[in-house]
Amino acid sequence: MRYDIVIIGGGILGTTISYWLSSLSNHNVCVIEKENRVAAHASSRNTGVVHSPFYLDPEKKGKIAKAAFQSHSLWKNFAKIHNIPWLDVGTIEIALDDSQHQTLEKYLKWGMTNGLTEYDLKLLTSEEITKKEPNVKCYSGIYCKKDASTDYGMLTEKLQLESKQHGAEFLFKEKISKIKGNKIFLANEKSIDFKFLINCAGGHSLQIAKQFGVAREYSNLHFRGEYWKINPNYENLVNTNVYTVTKFPNFPFLDPHWIRRANGTVEIGPNAVPVLEPEAYAGIGKVSKILSKFGEIMSGSSKKLLLNSEFLYLVSKEWRSSLSKKTMVNRVKEFIPKVKPEYFTLRGTAGVRTPIINKNGAFLPETLEIQTESSLHIINYNSPGATGAPAYSAQLVKKLSDSGIVKLNKTPYSQFWNFDDIISN
Repeated sequence: MRYDIVIIGGGILGTTISYWLSSLSNHNVCVIEKENRVAAHASSRNTGVVHSPFYLDPEKKGKIAKAAFQSHSLWKNFAKIHNIPWLDVGTIEIALDDSQHQTLEKYLKWGMTNGLTEYDLKLLTSEEITKKEPNVKCYSGIYCKKDASTDYGMLTEKLQLESKQHGAEFLFKEKISKIKGNKIFLANEKSIDFKFLINCAGGHSLQIAKQFGVAREYSNLHFRGEYWKINPNYENLVNTNVYTVTKFPNFPFLDPHWIRRANGTVEIGPNAVPVLEPEAYAGIGKVSKILSKFGEIMSGSSKKLLLNSEFLYLVSKEWRSSLSKKTMVNRVKEFIPKVKPEYFTLRGTAGVRTPIINKNGAFLPETLEIQTESSLHIINYNSPGATGAPAYSAQLVKKLSDSGIVKLNKTPYSQFWNFDDIISN
């Protein structure tokens, strides 16, 4: 088999790229996915929140902030046309003390820089928040009325159908054994030739990039985020999404939040439990991976991170919250005092994030793009990646067009997205 462009990874990013390429060009496009469907992992194992970029530093995360801002209306229109759940629930980001309040003041400025308006964001006092949500107790908070909840798995599935209608081919249940030159060798002993490859493999993207001889100075770690579902009798304790200001912004440990999903169910979480693999949704992963991951850590940039005492202390706390539901609920009690462990009877959907670590042992804040003569690698594509996928992928396709890799020779028409409008902003 031979294709002009091969995309590795049928998640939300790989699928949106396939849509743009197939609808705007005559290139022969193929998506290789090791699972039996699109969006099998991080793209559907998330909270479903459509994030507004008020909490993203425009200097450190400007690219993904812009994409998230642009993509909000794109996803909303797409969801409406395809009858996919969309809930305009809003988000309150709360501060628990004056120090965190100062962070909110900074967020307010970031939000305006990232395109939001005073209509979208309001800094509220404790009394104003209590008036809106009587069961939320805090020092202050930012209310973002624009935030919504949807189902990114369903969005990706519909987008795959759109891509197929434009000629993109999806190869499911195909595992890659190795890549050499311009040839992909599959586990079933078949091979695929390509002119250009786009690496959107999520938690596996760094390993694939290294097969091309790039990104060798980076390493990664995998963190599972776990949630608990609240009993339906208590879902209306709070009707808005509630996030707390992160206490450790240099580490991928998310402070707890209360999330209302598009189907109406409510969950609390997450923690960030280190695991061995990108798909370790229970336990730590395959035991056979321990030695290889340990060797990778000791020879890579992760080694410096593991010498950081604060990081190791935080890891131990995350393990405790994984083992104890009460520990997780007590985190939420800080801002919703009425919650009790017995209100939560089922675990929610677990997901795994794979942040990238640079040579100094620090986590990369922004998505990493590395292009070679025959490939483009998108690494560290984490939250709010699902939110920003339509606009971010459009900009990637424009970049490939500008460099002469792809030729956009179809009339850019879509009933739900306008490519020219996106790339011109």
